Amino acid sequence: MDTVELLILLVGSLAVTGFARAKGLPAPLLVTAVALAASFLPGLPPIEIDSEVILTLILPPLLYSAALDVSWQSFRTSIKQIRRLGIFLVIVTALAVGLAAYIIIPDMDWPAAILLGAIVAPPDAVSAAAIGRKLGLPRRVMTVLSGESLINDAASLTLVRVFTLIAAGTSLTIWQDLGIFGLAIGVGLAVGGVLGVLVHWIRQRINDPVVETIMSILLPFVAYILAEDLSGSGVIAVVTAGLYIGYNSPKEGYATRLQERPLWTSIDVILEGFVFALIGLQLNTVVQDLIKSERSLGQTITAAAVVLAVVIVVRPLFVFESYVRNRFNGRWLRPLRIRLSRGHPSLRWLRGSAEPKLNWRELTVISWTGMRGVVTLAAAVSVVANPVDIKAQDTIFVIAFFVTVGTLLLQGLSLPFVIRRLKVQDPAEGEEDIRSEMRLNQRTTEAAIQLLDDRKPEWSAQFGTDAVEAVVSRLKARLERQAETFRRDAEEEESEERNAPVRLSGAQIQDIRRELLDRRREIVLEERERGNLDEEVMRRVLVTLDAEELAMDSAQASRSRS
Repeated sequence: MDTVELLILLVGSLAVTGFARAKGLPAPLLVTAVALAASFLPGLPPIEIDSEVILTLILPPLLYSAALDVSWQSFRTSIKQIRRLGIFLVIVTALAVGLAAYIIIPDMDWPAAILLGAIVAPPDAVSAAAIGRKLGLPRRVMTVLSGESLINDAASLTLVRVFTLIAAGTSLTIWQDLGIFGLAIGVGLAVGGVLGVLVHWIRQRINDPVVETIMSILLPFVAYILAEDLSGSGVIAVVTAGLYIGYNSPKEGYATRLQERPLWTSIDVILEGFVFALIGLQLNTVVQDLIKSERSLGQTITAAAVVLAVVIVVRPLFVFESYVRNRFNGRWLRPLRIRLSRGHPSLRWLRGSAEPKLNWRELTVISWTGMRGVVTLAAAVSVVANPVDIKAQDTIFVIAFFVTVGTLLLQGLSLPFVIRRLKVQDPAEGEEDIRSEMRLNQRTTEAAIQLLDDRKPEWSAQFGTDAVEAVVSRLKARLERQAETFRRDAEEEESEERNAPVRLSGAQIQDIRRELLDRRREIVLEERERGNLDEEVMRRVLVTLDAEELAMDSAQASRSRS
């Protein structure tokens, strides 16, 4: 892909993304659909996917950005559900697809079949997360989806690494296989952890938002490349670094946080549009390969359809198997485990740990968020580009493409209907967040007032009683007015909650607040145009209003992604 083609692809995908966002449509699906149609335009040169470019330059920033926004507390609380989906479901899917492929594709041996299963195993959470945020999925559901997306790529790519070696003729024992997995996880955690600690330590001390932001941009690429060079998992390294930096970002300067968030949001939009456009533009290439292939066209399409069906069916079966098993354990076995754990201290592990409980509606939504994406295609391309001959090598990319597009269109287009039909939304969650925000504002303001009282004698001795008295009195009066406002707002919110016949969702309240901010900006501009407001004063007022809206957007994004 030359520079002109790259520029056209970026501009085109951004234009379609902008149109989709303006119309409230799922951008990844629309970009994919438009690119599928555009792939047959006459004169359009074939655009090839470079797996190294995708896995090294596109995947790391997308993973890092997602990890920054994941709540570590929520991630840790839901770790059992995330682990089941992000690791064990990937393995189960790889085995199920491998069995199906081995049966229906005559010249595919077991290693190549499992390799195909590993390639199509990991769902891409970009489109699912976008739809979930827009439709207001509960936080516990978004936490599971986001957490799964952070670790399933690592599991899948490690499986691909192992079975590529086996399919190419390398003999590996089970202990060597486990050693590759263990090395990938250990090196990934170590590299990501060390880099995260180092970058956070430096950013706390340099106090330069521009340099700190540049370090954040470079971190995912350095973590991924270094971990891969050390035979570790670049995905785990990036996720580990992102989780650490995101968790510790409140300890860093506010200017860096205000600068980074819109930057990473913009990077996400550009890269997501780009990768889904790449997926769609492969259709013509796949069709041409099918026509030229010595394999029967009908046989290949049949095999791809069967694999697609297996991929779609395995996920809900696995998800609800866990649900049924947990219900059985909870009703019959958990009381027994608790009694045993009380009988002997060494059996306390039988109790298990608390985690958010998902009802069958939420599990249905999770089971239908299995859209595949760029990792699947990149892994397939890496296998096709492998110089070592692998059984049914040409078929692997065709099936991977078919599964990716099929899940995007079938599950992606129907997911909004499923969410709305099952009413898997929680407007009260947004309202509770607003009340928590009010209570927190009140507590921080009261703590600031207490600090003024505690430090007043010390400041008086240092700067003089009269000067300090005037400043402290003015600041204290301002903080007390703010505290009273927060207290009154919280009481009114609780009163409205009890008495209102119809409750507004958090998103609806945010829309109203946003309209108020827009009106206040209009007044600022009107005063400037009339000559009643200095330009510098106007900019300071606008910064205050912009920060208030940014805080609203950040809170909404955090509620959606955590």
